[in-house]
Amino acid sequence: MGRKKAHASSRGKQQGPSPQQKHISAAKRNELNVLCEKLFHLSSNPAYVTQSWNNYLDISEVLLKVKRLEEMKTESSQRSQGIVQFINWLTENGAQVDGLSIAEFPGYDLGLKAETDFAENHLILEIPRALIFSTYTAASELTILQNDPLVQHMPQVALAIALLIERYKENSKWKPYLDMLPSSYNTVLYMKTNDMIELKGSPTLEAALKQCRNIARQYSYFNKVFQNTNNAVSAILRNIFTYERYCWAVSTVMTRQNLVPSPDGSRMIHALIPMWDMCNHENGRITTDFNATSDRCECYALRDFKKGQQVFISYGPRTNSDFFVHSGFVCMDNEQDGFKLRLGISKADSLQKERIELLSKLDLPSVGEFLLKPGTEPISDTLLAFLRVFSMRKAELTHWLRSDKVFDLKHVDCALETVVEENVRKFLLTRLQLLIANYPTTLKEDLELLETTLPQMKKMAVQLRVTEKRILSGALEYVEQWIKA
Repeated sequence: MGRKKAHASSRGKQQGPSPQQKHISAAKRNELNVLCEKLFHLSSNPAYVTQSWNNYLDISEVLLKVKRLEEMKTESSQRSQGIVQFINWLTENGAQVDGLSIAEFPGYDLGLKAETDFAENHLILEIPRALIFSTYTAASELTILQNDPLVQHMPQVALAIALLIERYKENSKWKPYLDMLPSSYNTVLYMKTNDMIELKGSPTLEAALKQCRNIARQYSYFNKVFQNTNNAVSAILRNIFTYERYCWAVSTVMTRQNLVPSPDGSRMIHALIPMWDMCNHENGRITTDFNATSDRCECYALRDFKKGQQVFISYGPRTNSDFFVHSGFVCMDNEQDGFKLRLGISKADSLQKERIELLSKLDLPSVGEFLLKPGTEPISDTLLAFLRVFSMRKAELTHWLRSDKVFDLKHVDCALETVVEENVRKFLLTRLQLLIANYPTTLKEDLELLETTLPQMKKMAVQLRVTEKRILSGALEYVEQWIKA
């Protein structure tokens, strides 16, 4: 999606990826290949999934050695120096960006600035398909790998490899856009071990560790591909492909991607939309669409913007956990936030079959994530229905399996046996208390921490903990009042 809050190191002087890479010695290359084999094993073996933290530590230890061997050299550059060339490139290729400029904003690095007043719903930006970065418009060399399983089945991975191809091949037409991209991000791929441990107690930790594991596996896989094949892609990437550069490409895609129709309109494809992806996020509705008639991405004003103000868009309904892992920021007043509560019917449950059958009638999974929401009604109708089925005895299950009013179970005022409702409340009360106790710090302590000066990654982790704990505390208060009623 759009441009997120930048890493502290991405303000001012940029350490952009250098187009040149010194060849490493044969001995170092052999050592690196051995490490990549070890990395692939650590990040692929399902036996490690149940030991995610220790697995993360083992992967991090190998990656530290990998990064030392790769000795990535960088050149200083400054994104702001490329703004004029970037805007000229856009306008010369048919983009409509009148009334907008790129400027620095406190806490956001770069963003879009209104150079005139915009009324809500006014068309403010048009980007033609030819300027939208996708595997259809960029990196034609990638067709050589069209049968590669990762490139074929993981479109975001394919887009990341396409970025690297265009970044490091000679005379790329995308250079004005690539020069405007940040050199680093706040995604979990850039977190150190002491940053990651700040997520202890949060369900987001598991998602963050999984993301790091996946990218380590992809890096080790592609390192082997590029070292052992002779084709146009390997010729470009063989000597420049490093873990840090792959993290950069993946993070660029994660933080800026959008879906647009394929040229023939048959499906949606992942893409990067220059200029539009400079917009930062605020609460609201999605105001960007693709106009199939004009073959352009169109962005409309989310609200009224006065001249000189930063122009925001909404990235859509996503939780702070998703923003944290995939976009590298936390929205403290996120109206679409939620705490992911993972629940499931045990295989050891003697009534498992009946519960799963009733859940199916309710269009609910037997194992899944349910959102606790902020606000006065934290328990969704789907969560309430699941917990009721989870708490039923055989007699209630038999009754509701025969009932033609099964969807009444999603209503708060549904007539149920008192013992079932009591069990639902007791379960929620206990689970919420345990989830809150699972954090090593209290909400009050985290709020006090935010009053101090913190490193960016730690600050984000604390912000995430605060938003999660506020949801849990609100849900706990709701359940306590429910029990008293």
